[in-house]
Amino acid sequence: MDAPLLIEPRDGYTRLVLNRPEKINALNGALLEGLIRALDEAAADPSCRALLITGTGRGFCAGQDLGEVPEGSSVVLDPGAIIERLYNPLVRRLRAIKLPVVCAVNGIAAGAGASLALACDIVLAARSAKFIQAFVRIGLVPDSGGTFFLPHLVGAARARALAMLGEPVGAEQAEAWGMIWRAVDDDALASEAERLTAHLATQPTQAIALIKRALDAAESNGLDAQLALERDLQCEAARTPDCAEGVRAFLEKRPARFTGRAR
Repeated sequence: MDAPLLIEPRDGYTRLVLNRPEKINALNGALLEGLIRALDEAAADPSCRALLITGTGRGFCAGQDLGEVPEGSSVVLDPGAIIERLYNPLVRRLRAIKLPVVCAVNGIAAGAGASLALACDIVLAARSAKFIQAFVRIGLVPDSGGTFFLPHLVGAARARALAMLGEPVGAEQAEAWGMIWRAVDDDALASEAERLTAHLATQPTQAIALIKRALDAAESNGLDAQLALERDLQCEAARTPDCAEGVRAFLEKRPARFTGRAR
């Protein structure tokens, strides 16, 4: 049996590939556990300075694998238990990891698959890709951060309609709405995602981690609190070797050679 998650080290970053193509990479326990472990391992690996998440086959992720529902059960996998044990920890790790995370959506991203994509830092999607809040179609509520990410990305009115109607959003529309960073031609998605992730792996890793902290805090902070946080994070960034290198490179009119080290 093929591994449900492929972990592919690259020069400076790691590629994580959802690998259940016969199920459109639907999420099951093994895949969710593998993703959580892979994120923890990447966070602990000093040679890994960025992550790329994508899927095999004709789609990115169809959401929860409903084939795991016990026959005759009226409860979908005891949703509270699996959400608390696997889905919520996965989303929390994705948002908290200090590394930049790129997601390449190579086809349909439905239900928790859409939430997984939107939890990443930078999302690229093939023009044929679609994002679907499919929960309502089977009488469920968006989870895995869906009700958090959607309003922040596309606004309250669109988020409500998408969640209640379950209508698909194409990649170009998702880009126009600010749901994702960019829609690209299908045959260019893989190479563009690799290029972007490789670039991020050469950038000041500590500064990117602090940028992520600042942007996450801005979702709940008032202006005064955010200004104070920016001051504190800027002081922290200024003490890193990459800041010193960036300033030297600027003054010497040469490209900076960042290492990503904290000190």
